[in-house]
Amino acid sequence: MKVKTILVSQPAPTGENSPYFELEEKTKVKIDFRSFIHVEGVSPREVRQQKIDFSNYTGVILTSRNAVDHYFRLAEEMRFQVPIEMKYFCLSEAVAYYLQRYIVYRKRKIYVGGRTITDLSKIIKKHKDELFLLPTSDKLKAAIPNTLNQLEIKWDRAILYKTVVSDLSDLEDVFYDILVFFSPSGIDSLYKNFPGFKQNKTRIAVFGKTTKEAAEKAGLICNIIAPTPESPSMTMALENYIKEVNKR
Repeated sequence: MKVKTILVSQPAPTGENSPYFELEEKTKVKIDFRSFIHVEGVSPREVRQQKIDFSNYTGVILTSRNAVDHYFRLAEEMRFQVPIEMKYFCLSEAVAYYLQRYIVYRKRKIYVGGRTITDLSKIIKKHKDELFLLPTSDKLKAAIPNTLNQLEIKWDRAILYKTVVSDLSDLEDVFYDILVFFSPSGIDSLYKNFPGFKQNKTRIAVFGKTTKEAAEKAGLICNIIAPTPESPSMTMALENYIKEVNKR
């Protein structure tokens, strides 16, 4: 079956140069965006219940922009003045640059990894005497705590925000040729919103091993998979698939 419509389970891109817009123009396929999940911050009370006191820590390990937002949000709400001496250990350059929303970047101690926790751990290892705080969502890949434990450093996890299923009830009678997922949480959201969902002729696109596993566990057939050597990005995987089926 030819592809005419796609629903991407993420917010719409904010920039004009998104590869999704290029894909839409190139293939003449309609692409919609909708967040299947969203983030909600926890309260200062919930932080205290975790026995977390921000003033105890000399280093913060930041793995995402959400972690940055909610660390500084809660610091303000709990009237904690983040000291100038605080050290920030960022998973990627994107996370590090995002810090500029909250601090004067050039006057702070900021350390940046490659893109993975393994890359960042090499830097953290050089600062073993720090007391580290890891702000996270309620969902956390096991690789991160496992890696930090192997370093034999003193660190605590603080759940500062939660991943919540979005209400998709207005999509109940709307059908797309392809549904695109980027996380197991997106698959969970699909079935929590539509418990009786049947794949039928809908094609499923998944990004990443854990998303693929979650989809298959739910009984879905994954028609489009990324990243692969041939399709390192989701837009490339979609383009290759559309070219194949729409030429028939």
